[in-house]
Amino acid sequence: MVDRIPRQGLEKKAILEQMKAYGVNDADWRSGKTWSLVYDAGDDHIAFLKEAHNLYFSENALNPMAFKSLRTMEHEVVRMCAALFNGDGDTVGMMTSGGTESILCAVHAYRERARKSKPWIRRPEIVAPKTLHVACDKAAHYFGIRMRYAGVDENGRADVKELERLIGRNTILVAASAPQYPHGVVDPIAAIGAICKRKKVPFHVDACFGGFILPWIERLGGTFGPFDFRVPGVTSLSADLHKYGYAAKGASVVLYRSMDVMKHQFFIATDWPGGIYASPTLAGTRPGGPIAAAWAALVSLGEEGYLQRARDAWEAAKRLAVGIKAIDGLAIVAEPDCTVVAWMAAPGGPDLYAVADAMQARGWNIDRQQDPPSVHCTVNWKQTQVVDAYLADLRACVAEVRANPNASTEGQAPMYGMMAKLPVRGLVKNGVLKVLEGLYGASPVADPTAAPPGDGLVDKLVAKYGDQAMQLLDRAESVTKRLRRKKS
Repeated sequence: MVDRIPRQGLEKKAILEQMKAYGVNDADWRSGKTWSLVYDAGDDHIAFLKEAHNLYFSENALNPMAFKSLRTMEHEVVRMCAALFNGDGDTVGMMTSGGTESILCAVHAYRERARKSKPWIRRPEIVAPKTLHVACDKAAHYFGIRMRYAGVDENGRADVKELERLIGRNTILVAASAPQYPHGVVDPIAAIGAICKRKKVPFHVDACFGGFILPWIERLGGTFGPFDFRVPGVTSLSADLHKYGYAAKGASVVLYRSMDVMKHQFFIATDWPGGIYASPTLAGTRPGGPIAAAWAALVSLGEEGYLQRARDAWEAAKRLAVGIKAIDGLAIVAEPDCTVVAWMAAPGGPDLYAVADAMQARGWNIDRQQDPPSVHCTVNWKQTQVVDAYLADLRACVAEVRANPNASTEGQAPMYGMMAKLPVRGLVKNGVLKVLEGLYGASPVADPTAAPPGDGLVDKLVAKYGDQAMQLLDRAESVTKRLRRKKS
């Protein structure tokens, strides 16, 4: 472990070899076994993006007047995205480092706007379906805003009537997904937009995950309806270029119908001894490489390139869904609107998490979910090559678990990009905190999920009663959440 700067610099070739060695145990995205996190449009495209990125490796978009090249490319990315999402000449936006920053920027803008237009609001609220990405929850946590969550229907789409009931005098924003990440379905954006238009409440569409796949699937026959600026009530939208836009990490865009809202996103300080400081996003320094690579991705792939990759990925997703439904004991959570397949155990089927563990043992990177227990698969162009292999391993793993009913069934606590094994899914916050402390402490633990901290009585209950105790505790937490929602 390198724990201090070497007295003399090391030889560059040896450094690069050491860096390669660090990646030996990373998720194997190059073979298509990682169903999220990396969006791969092919080796040639990646090599090209690296060249484009490195042309502006050192440039800094903190000062767009010093680096007019970056301002030009960012402006053109925004115009291309505005056209893709059916904006008009008044549509404005910015590039950010990713979906989380895009959502943070939007939430901050709406909070500042409400402070000026509705100063009587002391406890601002955001209304959204419970499937909205947790980045909005994170933004609310940072900016002192209360989240009010509506339920979803049997297909995972926002319950429009419940959402409308939650809108009140403290609502500064309504948000919904296109699509929501867990199950890949698009919320009823047009219906929600009509409500927001009538109630004069801003409406943000989180298209971070699927913004650069839905337009092409719509052209290929998708029937999820308009989700962008075609809906009159939509006032802003976020979409990640580094996902299905096949750009380099990290690149996202946040768009507004007009400057009337986006101007509230800006931070300006005029009294600092260092001079006047103005920042359009959360970041100060804004690396030029991702901006350049995003511009290069859009203009190099073009509509035809995106359409072809979307067609391949969508066909692969449909093939994956059909294959999973054919496996006795499994089902899919919902019929997705795009290239997402989430599968779960059918009634009387095998233990979902035991099957997930068996798949992971075969080298697949598994994204476990909860409510309901399921496994998420994002299908992008790379996964078109591995659907058959995945289905073959899945059939084998289901058979393994059924042959061994005592297979390990530790509860899984989902995090974005990593997993923490904890005894009960519903009682995980303290345990996840310990995992983060282990990962980012002064002496990082190689695998902080391998030996999670004990949970006293919970550990004893699980050790004695196994799944029954876990299910009972989960049901108890579910009842508690419903009671809290009723009180609110």
